[in-house]
Amino acid sequence: MSTYRFAAVIEKDEDGYYAWCPELQGCYTSGDTFEEARANLQDAIRLHIEDRIADGEEIRIPQSINLTTIEVAV
Repeated sequence: MSTYRFAAVIEKDEDGYYAWCPELQGCYTSGDTFEEARANLQDAIRLHIEDRIADGEEIRIPQSINLTTIEVAV
């Protein structure tokens, strides 16, 4: 069994929490609480990786992750 580490983004909005993994395109979920969204994302990532492995696809691990903000004037 391999262990992988990915970035997770969890945002609060008016409906609860929205969570996604930036490194795995299409890997996202939600939850009513932060903890639920985090647990759901962990399951979504696991399923995403299992599907990729089953399809013979490579699991690419990022070398570094940077979090920043970008200011845009409109």
